[in-house]
Amino acid sequence: MKLGVFAVLYGEKTLESALDLVQKAGLQTVEIGTGGYVGKAHISPSEVLRDAGKIADLKRMVEQRGLSISALSCHGNPLHPNAAIAAEHHEDFQNTVRLAEALGVETVITFSGCPGDSDTSQSPSWVTCPWPPDFLQVLDWQWSQKTIPYWREQSAFCRQHGVRVAIEAHPGFVVYNTETALRLRQETGDNIGVNFDPSHLFWQGMDPEECIKKLGKSIYHVHAKDTRIDARNTSLNGVLDVKPYSNELERSWIFRTIGYGNDMNVWKGIISTLRKVGYDGAISIEHEDSLMSTDEGFKKAADFLKGIIIGEQAGEMWWA
Repeated sequence: MKLGVFAVLYGEKTLESALDLVQKAGLQTVEIGTGGYVGKAHISPSEVLRDAGKIADLKRMVEQRGLSISALSCHGNPLHPNAAIAAEHHEDFQNTVRLAEALGVETVITFSGCPGDSDTSQSPSWVTCPWPPDFLQVLDWQWSQKTIPYWREQSAFCRQHGVRVAIEAHPGFVVYNTETALRLRQETGDNIGVNFDPSHLFWQGMDPEECIKKLGKSIYHVHAKDTRIDARNTSLNGVLDVKPYSNELERSWIFRTIGYGNDMNVWKGIISTLRKVGYDGAISIEHEDSLMSTDEGFKKAADFLKGIIIGEQAGEMWWA
């Protein structure tokens, strides 16, 4: 395994400055944002693809710091019922795939997307319960008419470019847990797998270790981000929470730097179980902790993970 970071946490800096910080922290890989909902993406695939020199510059920028690119990430909603948003996110995705091929990067990360409840919708509609019966009718339509056809086409497109897709299971989209991730893979292609992010599983009451065992070889990439459950707020209101992430005192849960939601034993179990199923890719730090600055969260996450994974910088093998 190699330890890395999702570079959008330093989206306000130039990519070169962000890469300097990754190198200084002693990490080995970088995940680069390319569009969608990721905020300040460091590169625009459409712009880079128009200039072979920019592609070469990007490769050199990463390699001269002793780093590698673990993935390109364009977390968007290509199934959005608003046609303009869907087209933008679809274009971001396909251009990211083309750029990944040009860079020799194997993995592109995104969301599955979420359609509306019909062809006349303007906003996504996430179905979370089976009754009243309208909900299951919507869910069946979303999968059969939108999700499966779209991702079958993208599976074929990615295969042509030698790239695989890692779908991040995230509430609000049709793929949000283990069974929906595996359903998408089964229905659309074995080059569509998972970006495994435990933070979205913790607050849903899922056990990451058991999820890893079930997902197995479909795990293509891993995010290192934690979640802290507030026992009192959850006991009062459950885990479905629409309050702003900045309202930390009243929320049922918030995202945390790893180690501040679950202790080292939990994360040792996650890393070890990834090893058991044969995962030997990147562990990519993602920072969305509203209680810590970017620098503080990044440093603490890196130090925490180094306490679990022995790094190549020590001249040794990686193991949990």
